Amino acid sequence: MQITVNGRSADIPDERSRDPLLWVLRETLGLTGTKFGCGQGLCGACTVHLDGAAVRSCQISTGDAAGRSIITIEGLAGETLHPVQQAWIAESVPQCGYCQAGQIMSAVALLRETPKPDDAAIDAAMAGNLCRCGTYQRIRKAIHRAAGEAQP
Repeated sequence: MQITVNGRSADIPDERSRDPLLWVLRETLGLTGTKFGCGQGLCGACTVHLDGAAVRSCQISTGDAAGRSIITIEGLAGETLHPVQQAWIAESVPQCGYCQAGQIMSAVALLRETPKPDDAAIDAAMAGNLCRCGTYQRIRKAIHRAAGEAQP
């Protein structure tokens, strides 16, 4: 079976088709930026983009992801950091950093669909991403910055 991750094709043994995509990304492909959090799709640490939509990679089988475009945090940046990653740095968002890849992937998906979100739209889109350090205010501020909005 073949999957396409970050624009590259990867051959995955057929016996891994029922495995959660998260495990194949981390264990087979060595893409450890996508984190295991809860394993139940509740925390958002494992968020990746599947055909442009933010999904929990612990909840989708590798077989179901085959033939679709998968982007992980490692594939988000091009020649320079993605604007959301730049905003994260500018706003000093991370503390422990564990949830940040999932937070960033959700924020990028939000801004793709809603380029200028208000606070309510940000809160709704990011509600499924938990941060045990409580950096939610900085996350919101970074999303506004990435959207090109003036910072209070």
